[in-house]
Amino acid sequence: MFIITYIMFRIKKLDIFIVKQFGLLFIGTFFICQFVLMMQFLWRYVDELIGKGLSIDILAQFFYYMGLMLMPQALPLAILLSSLITFGNLGESSELTAIKAAGISLIQSFRSLIFIVIFIAMGSFYFQNVVGPEANRSFATLLLSMKQKNPELEIPEGIFYDGIPNCNLYVQKKDLKSGMLYGIMVYRLTNSYEDATIILADSGKMVMTSEKKHLLLYLYSGEWFQNMQSQDLANSASVPYRRETFEAKRMVIDFDAGFNLADAGALSNNAQAKSLKKISHDIDSINCEYDSIGRTFYNEERNTLYSLPTTSKMDSIKADKMALSSNIDFDTIYGRLTISKKQAAIKQALSRVQMGVSDLEMKAMITSEGDKNIRRHQIEVINKFVLSLSCIIFFFIGAPLGAIIRKGGLGIPVIISVIVFIVYYIFDNSGSKMARDGMWTVWFGKSIATAVLAPLAIFFTYKGNNDSVVFNMEAYTTFFRRLFGIRMHRHIFSKEVIINNPEYGRDAKLMEQMNVEVQNYAHDHHLLRAPNIIKVFFKTSPDLYIEGISERLGIIIEDLSNTRDKLIITEINNYPILAIHAHTSPFKRNWLNIITGIIIPIGIFYYFRIWIFRLQLMRDLRVIKNTNEKIIDRIKETKDIKGE
Repeated sequence: MFIITYIMFRIKKLDIFIVKQFGLLFIGTFFICQFVLMMQFLWRYVDELIGKGLSIDILAQFFYYMGLMLMPQALPLAILLSSLITFGNLGESSELTAIKAAGISLIQSFRSLIFIVIFIAMGSFYFQNVVGPEANRSFATLLLSMKQKNPELEIPEGIFYDGIPNCNLYVQKKDLKSGMLYGIMVYRLTNSYEDATIILADSGKMVMTSEKKHLLLYLYSGEWFQNMQSQDLANSASVPYRRETFEAKRMVIDFDAGFNLADAGALSNNAQAKSLKKISHDIDSINCEYDSIGRTFYNEERNTLYSLPTTSKMDSIKADKMALSSNIDFDTIYGRLTISKKQAAIKQALSRVQMGVSDLEMKAMITSEGDKNIRRHQIEVINKFVLSLSCIIFFFIGAPLGAIIRKGGLGIPVIISVIVFIVYYIFDNSGSKMARDGMWTVWFGKSIATAVLAPLAIFFTYKGNNDSVVFNMEAYTTFFRRLFGIRMHRHIFSKEVIINNPEYGRDAKLMEQMNVEVQNYAHDHHLLRAPNIIKVFFKTSPDLYIEGISERLGIIIEDLSNTRDKLIITEINNYPILAIHAHTSPFKRNWLNIITGIIIPIGIFYYFRIWIFRLQLMRDLRVIKNTNEKIIDRIKETKDIKGE
């Protein structure tokens, strides 16, 4: 009671407000995601539904069980989408800004939703462990029974159809409107191939009896071939047969088409239809069973190797050593045989080898199937935990992303949600397949999707809490501009209102002095030459000379921007924006420069980058000098015109 009172006391209006925003969106997005997943899932089984004559209650059971199966998959996607829209709406309407201005961090605003998402994750785990297995079992049983409903509607064209018990049916062409079948071949096998029946007919029609217990196959213009089974003849090739030509023939085929639920015992290996306790028990049983099979195979091979069961292992080894020590020439013995005996010996040896290979292949198939069955159960165990954990991970991806992009609605959030879910789906499905086939360990294959998205969730949460501009395209554009030396141009316009006129005389003296410094710098530093590797990576120091030029250039531009002379304004825009550090070293921190120099591929890139910046600096200094001279000449002309 004290805990409940404490929790109620700690719940604030902000928590209630955010929970309401999230709750309504979560309910809506959950049903949308559930519907999308059900439609995608439905396409896999549409052939089992169409044309079966299934009743409404059977179809209702199909969709009900399918919905229960897909609920754990819809929950993470619904949490991702609803959290994105919730915090995107708060950011778009500036409510998130007001929350942060009140001293509440983004993590604090997540507080109420974190408890709700954890509760949903726990509910998802309980659902997968209790409700989900029963739903999977019922769905698989229902689906198996639906496949046995009205097989006469499933007969394909051009291939043999074996959906009818003890009968293979080939139809060359069929008319869906009239129900007629053309180019019919029927192959019936009851007890053995000696009792086989082959029927050829030009056309025919198949109908179901009223009690749904038999199929009536009406055949027209055909022939009937049937072997007459004989128990007395040893040679089966001598079995007589009868042949019959007919104009019309009716066949009655036993087939129970009533809708009865298939035996669930055939689905005992379905790991998705089991709880954790049942899976653990079955894994122990499967291990015990296949250990027993392995011991049996081992004993068989050991008995085959040592030939006689009564001979001990030591006696067999001694016999082998004696056979090897006695200089027996098997090639000589083989050469003394007649041709017929040589052929018999080769045939017998080849037969024994083929039998051994077939035996080993059969045993390998049995053991590999057992291993795959165990892996399927282990995958399902981890999947129950991973699918529940994904609810929490998707929340910590969606909520910070919504706070960062600050866009609500169903536009950008839906796109981001689909991209994140596709990435998760690809990694999860690929990992599951690799683990199921034994190429990866089960824990690695099933946790790879979580291992990829969990750091992404931490990164977005950290960036969102620190108001980072993760999706600010201008920040990325600026980064790549700096990386490749692409600079922006100056855009200075004439001012409508000027308070202080420029000091032309002072600016002219500064520009004349700057021209001398620029000329001396270009002469002393030999910018055309390749830079010194030691100075670039290991003895880095700032270029104070260029920093001073850039600072004085900024003072001149700021003062001359107050002029009304359009020619001077035009020349000011020709001044380049100097990169005062790019021509000296890759980074401002020495340890980063040392690491870059040690890593040769990266060091080569930055070395040539610095060389390019040195050439660019030489060009910039030349442009600065020429622009200074033009502005100085313009200032002199202006003074002469005004008579100053």
